[in-house]
Amino acid sequence: MELIDGKKVSQDIKAEISAEVQRMVTNGERRPHLAAVLVGHDGGSETYVASKVKACEECGFRSTLIRFEDDVTQERLLETVDELNRDPEVDGFIVQLPLPRHISEQAVIEAIDYRKDVDGFHPVNVGRMSIGLPCFVSATPAGIVELLRRYNVPTRGKKCVVVGRSNIVGKPVATLMMQKGYPGDATVTVCHSATENLAAVTREADILIAALGRPLTITADMVKEGATVIDVGTTRVPDSTRKSGFRLRGDVDFDNVAPKCSFITPVPGGVGPMTIVSLMRNTLLAATHAIY
Repeated sequence: MELIDGKKVSQDIKAEISAEVQRMVTNGERRPHLAAVLVGHDGGSETYVASKVKACEECGFRSTLIRFEDDVTQERLLETVDELNRDPEVDGFIVQLPLPRHISEQAVIEAIDYRKDVDGFHPVNVGRMSIGLPCFVSATPAGIVELLRRYNVPTRGKKCVVVGRSNIVGKPVATLMMQKGYPGDATVTVCHSATENLAAVTREADILIAALGRPLTITADMVKEGATVIDVGTTRVPDSTRKSGFRLRGDVDFDNVAPKCSFITPVPGGVGPMTIVSLMRNTLLAATHAIY
């Protein structure tokens, strides 16, 4: 069993991005600029945005954080999106989700200029990805694929089972895994809440990607010997022994599943760090106009 170290890979990629940014600055080009819009004070969102700002510093990017209280109107938020769309100094930006209920997340996503949509959520980027055209790929699926690449996990002709069909992870990673090329060329099955006899399906997987957000759902009897298991889950569960009062749990019962695997990601330290570094890569692509 080999542990897929997302933390180490993400540090390697940050170093590669930083070197490219240094080259740009040396050549008289400006630093890539990522902006983030944060609404309210959701604890998870605060943590994610802080991590993104820190990653910008490590990569040599300029970053801007725009904050609103959770009573901001949808109209005001859309005005800010329009301002960022038109700002030539901003290469890419994100509006941190989730948003308050009175704001339509889809309306906000569609208002973002797809050429600055470094989250990869705009329908244009999703559509381009689905037919294999250059685009901004959403960060978590991009990070998963990069981990498979960096660890030379065989994918061609392999059976890949994705558990979860969200627009952010499940659907896009399934699309990426069936694309021509490497990593890809896999035979992909997507499972979800209506899938019958889930364990029988997952036991067929050479590559099992768990992205359903329910801790410890994937147990040892659901995984075949020698499989590669990618755990996307990051659920906070109570833990009185921790100062924070909680710990992160993945969708996979790691202790019992790991001995059966060829490769497996831990939680934390697996897919999580790759999500943020993939956003950095998209921002660099936006700054260098490498996509469109």
